[in-house]
Amino acid sequence: MAEVVILDGEALDSALRRFKRKVQQEDIIKDIKRHSYYLKPGEKKRTKAALARKRSRRKRTKDTD
Repeated sequence: MAEVVILDGEALDSALRRFKRKVQQEDIIKDIKRHSYYLKPGEKKRTKAALARKRSRRKRTKDTD
């Protein structure tokens, strides 16, 4: 759970920025999206393999440049 304490004299904008950064670092949004619907084990395996292929393809194109 991301929690930010607002310091004395701190602007709300800077506290909000710190909160957003903390949420992003803890991958809270990613986790919520992943748990928002059920994936069958086969579908989960297929999406995981597709992401691995995408990463390897991206890495190969990066290495050739």
